[in-house]
Amino acid sequence: MSKKFHRAFGVYGIIYSTNGLAVIKKNGGPYINRYDLPGGSLEDGESLYLAIKREIKEETRLVVDDLKQIGITSFKYPWHYEQWRYNQHICVFYDVTHFTGKIAENVKNFEGQDSLGAKFISLNNLTIENASPLVLKAKEYIQNGRKFDSKDKIFKNWIVLEKEVF
Repeated sequence: MSKKFHRAFGVYGIIYSTNGLAVIKKNGGPYINRYDLPGGSLEDGESLYLAIKREIKEETRLVVDDLKQIGITSFKYPWHYEQWRYNQHICVFYDVTHFTGKIAENVKNFEGQDSLGAKFISLNNLTIENASPLVLKAKEYIQNGRKFDSKDKIFKNWIVLEKEVF
């Protein structure tokens, strides 16, 4: 019996300030060429807490000083990848309450790096046409007074962009 779902698991940070929401310019996977939240997969044996701090620094150059875990959800959508037909992206979300540093428009490329750099963007400029479901979940969280809805989101269709929006 073949499995139809590819499962991905990661930790993601919501960094919001007067400058907008911190997003990365995604360079891989089903969110390629879109804005995505900083974050990603854990290294072998790595804790969630250390993974989120590492991923944010690698993808944005911002240093996380304080954060809190706010919830877990998943996104399901059709995505033809290798032998799979669907993706289920399981995400642990963090609200970054204090950070230091300057966001990097460009970041160092290395094996496993899927960020081309980061920037702050106004919530009004983030839509399904240019952002990942994670970014839209972060936007919803901020607009709802920092209340997190953990209900899974299922998309009947998902478009992998061929041209970058940034």
